[in-house]
Amino acid sequence: MDITPQREESIAMPAHRRMYAWLRGRSLPARIVLGILALCILPYALIILYLIPFIHPVSTLMLRDLVLLRGYDRQWVSLDDISPALVQSVMMSEDGQYCFHGGVDWGEMRMLIEDTLDGASTRGGSTIPMQTAKNLFLWNSRSFVRKGLELPLAVASDFVWTKRRLMEIYLNIAEWGPGIYGIEAAARYHFKVPASKLSRRQAALLAVSLPNPIDRNAGKPGRGLRRLAAVIERRAQGAGDYIRCIYD
Repeated sequence: MDITPQREESIAMPAHRRMYAWLRGRSLPARIVLGILALCILPYALIILYLIPFIHPVSTLMLRDLVLLRGYDRQWVSLDDISPALVQSVMMSEDGQYCFHGGVDWGEMRMLIEDTLDGASTRGGSTIPMQTAKNLFLWNSRSFVRKGLELPLAVASDFVWTKRRLMEIYLNIAEWGPGIYGIEAAARYHFKVPASKLSRRQAALLAVSLPNPIDRNAGKPGRGLRRLAAVIERRAQGAGDYIRCIYD
């Protein structure tokens, strides 16, 4: 079979150059659509990649701090090196049904939508998988667009990762102050102890500061924050079956 010179050149061309040549041949609108599709698919590919235990993901906020030359403090630790009191407190504060839903608490989500449609003030309604998906792949804002992207990412993360891996990632990327990411950096910054040595009260203070870590300082709590921490501390002590997916 005869092969034209153009065909021979195409076969000899490396794959990445063939892809680049193919993209150059597309119209601008087509390239924009392909770029958007690639951005939509990338997080799901990363979810599979993050199955590997020695890969330590970074959040979009951490990337922002790097781009703005601010830097940040994050020291990755395994779940086994985090005080169980902290894990219990975060679950009781952020997502009491963590062990029982598949990434999204649909009952809570339905009530959130109903409250929004009625014009009532709403709670966050985010599960730990949803917050993890937002921190890893999306941005901070209250919008239906972000929430629409967040939901399938949360379901996919919960399906692909074990509950232990998901919790480990969440606790290592959560923000606990300006430039303070992950529980190890947070424990040392606020209480001068490693994450493994956090007391129940310290763990509760860190847990209740998560919704607004810039304004809520776990190391210097006001009266309101201390009151919330006392409630979470009691709940964490009686967590029982609520945390079996982590410590079974």
